[in-house]
Amino acid sequence: MLLVLLACPHRGGAANPPLQPIFTNESTEYDDRTKETSGKELQLVYGDMLLTADSFRYNTQTRIITAEGHAILTRGARRLLADSLTYNFTDDTYIVGDLRMGEYPIYLTGTSASGDRTTLSVNDARATVHEPGAFVPTLHARKIFYTPGEKLRAEGANVGVGNVRPVIFGLFQQNLNEPLISYISLNGGYRASLGAFVEAGLHLPLAPGFKLGGDIDIYTNRGIMVGPSGSYVGTRDGAEFNGRFSSGFISDHGKRLNDILGNPIPKNRGFVEWEHTQQLTANLTLIGEVNYWKDSEILRDFRPKEFFPVQQPDSFVESVYTGENYFVSLFARFQPNSFQLVQQRLPELRFDLLPITFGPQITEQFNASFAALREDPVNGVGPELRSDRFDTYYALSRTFAPNAWFAFTPVAGGRLTYYDRATGGRSSYTRALGEVGFDAVLRSSATYNYKNDAWRIDGIRHLLTPRLSYRYIPEAAKGQAYIPPIDRETFSTYLPPLGLGAVRNIDELHATNTLRAGIDNTFQTRDPIYGSRDLLVLNLAADFRFQRPPGERDVSEIHTEFAFMPARWMQFDSYSSFSPRSLKVREYNSGLTLHDGNQWSVRFSSNFLRADIEDYQVDTSFRINESYEAVVRLQYDARKRRFNEQAYGIRHKISNLWLAEYSLTLYDGPRRESRVGFNVQLSVIGF
Repeated sequence: MLLVLLACPHRGGAANPPLQPIFTNESTEYDDRTKETSGKELQLVYGDMLLTADSFRYNTQTRIITAEGHAILTRGARRLLADSLTYNFTDDTYIVGDLRMGEYPIYLTGTSASGDRTTLSVNDARATVHEPGAFVPTLHARKIFYTPGEKLRAEGANVGVGNVRPVIFGLFQQNLNEPLISYISLNGGYRASLGAFVEAGLHLPLAPGFKLGGDIDIYTNRGIMVGPSGSYVGTRDGAEFNGRFSSGFISDHGKRLNDILGNPIPKNRGFVEWEHTQQLTANLTLIGEVNYWKDSEILRDFRPKEFFPVQQPDSFVESVYTGENYFVSLFARFQPNSFQLVQQRLPELRFDLLPITFGPQITEQFNASFAALREDPVNGVGPELRSDRFDTYYALSRTFAPNAWFAFTPVAGGRLTYYDRATGGRSSYTRALGEVGFDAVLRSSATYNYKNDAWRIDGIRHLLTPRLSYRYIPEAAKGQAYIPPIDRETFSTYLPPLGLGAVRNIDELHATNTLRAGIDNTFQTRDPIYGSRDLLVLNLAADFRFQRPPGERDVSEIHTEFAFMPARWMQFDSYSSFSPRSLKVREYNSGLTLHDGNQWSVRFSSNFLRADIEDYQVDTSFRINESYEAVVRLQYDARKRRFNEQAYGIRHKISNLWLAEYSLTLYDGPRRESRVGFNVQLSVIGF
């Protein structure tokens, strides 16, 4: 039996007119005394709401309907089930008993609830991510206030997994645009240097956008490491900010060995890390990072995955104001770690004018800075350097482009640098340098009507771009005896910046008379989605030095970049530099990636630097089924003829919420890490 109730939609600001029920079942009863219509098998459509139930009573005067028996209210993605439901069409409020409600990814239950179109209040409530289960994050509270798609607030809450909810909150708040219990981790295993270990971390929301928690790590051979951690994100006066912090402190009773300087590592060890980004106003930003390590090996011993990508931590704060065509920045870099050499800026104030064009298409470039520089010796080795430096650069250029395929840009510039704390018997020193040069580029292209359905090649376009750049800075090395060498040259295998305004090692310059020649090659094909895609890229460049410091050749190595991408499932890329005289390779780095969607992938890579490095690495993963994936990583040192690292692991998805990873790692060679390690790591993937 079916009863259909059709409601007139809400118009403007006027109240909704009374419902006009259409009865399709003769057994429906109407009581004129109570003004109630009753019946069975309710189906009601009211705007974006659908209400069904086994039976109902509707009062035409109060416009209140009571639905009983398998009452289901559906509105958009939200579905609410109850034994009984009372809905008031005048103010769009409702009351339910024995609630079950789902709106991805939240599932709510409670003994009773009340709500309207924007909020839902649930008593004796239980909230889970997806449906309840033994391994599902669960929140139980005296009362939960739920705003669909926005936030969840709970009073008298306890949080955990399944029926184990050890964390108690007087008030729990969660932004539903952020993952629920988004920072939960568990790692365990065995390494000879650490012993059996368990590492656990948990962040829970204490206020909108603010999560606070901590990490506790237990190592049978070392002790217990603990430290607070957290994250925050929010908006203040319309400006966004976000950040994270973590820490760890331990009284280490294990074999600590020596630090990077050869000194014994103390028993009390720790670290603090903090990152912050903020949009202060529409034109002003702030970014900061602090990394304090009490010794150089603290993260290497206990957090190797964090250590190896960044082995020289940075600590700085920078604020940038963006004008209409300029930037003003205030930058400070500190030295919180005693084992690390840092070119400190305390601070550096800098002005950068964006290139602007005036007059007969002349482009000017200008920047200026003042920096209080400092470099302290590490472990008592090296001099203590101080420098208060004012530096400014100005350049003019004019591009001549007689046609679309050729452009020639002469450049003339000057750099003035003043040192308030000079060396070599001087209290101050001023250096003035000039440069002249040019940049030239040719552009050409050709098309070929080649098609290959197997490789999805639909025509080929070849872009050929030869480039020439020349700079002449004859007196760049002058005054070297009076300049504290703080911003000096660092080791690099790539071609250095060529122009006087681009170099960073301004305290240690060399006379320049250099012509740089390069040629860029790109082969493309049509792509139905992106318009075109690259098939092959080959770029070459070299310097011809007409004036050079001792030890440099007149012709640099030839530097090449190569990438080959014939299909979406294959990519080969490489970088190399070799001598044009002997053709002897100085450096070669390469990588070949093959993959079949998310079924399997493999990457072969190599790193070669003559007389220093010759490593080969294989990273592969294979999806066994929907829940399991196998991963293997091998790293081979050809110079030492050994596998520096072998890692074999299994990744396991649990309830589509957790990712468990079981790995066995074998190490070789002289290193701090244990020769054998076994890890079991649990992380969150679904919420």
